[in-house]
Amino acid sequence: QVHLVESGGGLVQAGGSLRLSCAASGSILSINVMGWYRQAPGKQRELVATITIGGSTSYADSVKGRFTISRGNVKNTVSLQMNNLKPEDTAVYYCNADVNEIPGRYNYWAQGTQVTVSS
Repeated sequence: QVHLVESGGGLVQAGGSLRLSCAASGSILSINVMGWYRQAPGKQRELVATITIGGSTSYADSVKGRFTISRGNVKNTVSLQMNNLKPEDTAVYYCNADVNEIPGRYNYWAQGTQVTVSS
């Protein structure tokens, strides 16, 4: 079993910055991909950014140039630096991990953290 714990989030004015962090713990052999998704009220959950075990990153077009995903110095952690935040970035943000364990490969979600951007 693997647990993902998020930190960060909160309320910020438009143009401000926030940093989200996520730590994975448990029976982890390796993590293939870690990422961030978000879900705004009345909308489907959408991909924000991902980072692979090799360090390759991908971003939603809406956040390119403003958000940066990175692996932490501590093993099995990931952060999302969010700059120049906009009201449309308001959502619950979820950390996700694609994990190799014994006996197989599994996908996990964190509990979600609220990000609110005021105009």
